[in-house]
Amino acid sequence: MYRKFLKGLIDRAVAFIALIILLPLFVLCIFLLILFNRNEVFFVQPRPGKDERIFNLIKFKTMTDERDAVGNLLPDKDRLTWIGGFIRRSSLDELPQLINILKGDMSFIGPRPLLVDYLPLYNRFQRRRHDVKPGLSGWAQVNGRNTISWEKKFEYDVWYVNHQSFLLDVRILLLTVRKVLKAEGINAEGTVTMERFTGDVDSKY
Repeated sequence: MYRKFLKGLIDRAVAFIALIILLPLFVLCIFLLILFNRNEVFFVQPRPGKDERIFNLIKFKTMTDERDAVGNLLPDKDRLTWIGGFIRRSSLDELPQLINILKGDMSFIGPRPLLVDYLPLYNRFQRRRHDVKPGLSGWAQVNGRNTISWEKKFEYDVWYVNHQSFLLDVRILLLTVRKVLKAEGINAEGTVTMERFTGDVDSKY
């Protein structure tokens, strides 16, 4: 009952209320990004959702599109603006995903939606992360976020798929609040973003 019906209803109701309550913060972030981020406000990118259905993920944009002389994007650390860094450290960049939740693309809790490019790289075990809607936060996020290996991240994602429940979602939500307040696990060591997944199709799974 919870997985099939109640979770989606709760997600949309809470997302609607949260958008109303957080509207002043939403507008403030937009204003700061217009002022200090060269008018680049939103980052929209296709991501796979439940059953690998593609949707457009919405985030606040924390990096510019600056490129080198031959047209390649500069390293992430060189494109991350100071206001973008603040918004990312405080996890405010995820705020627009409330719209994705309201639309039904995402849930509050579930495996994080990753790049479409990764779809051909998943083995059968890893692909099970798409058996549920992707989430704003998830079991992997409260157990290391960007500081753990891809292998461990996928293990946490599939564990969540197998154990999804209302009480587990509440637990993850409370742990997420603590992680955000303490700004834990945002970056892998020596980087400002998580390194790319390169595939593990030959694993035992």
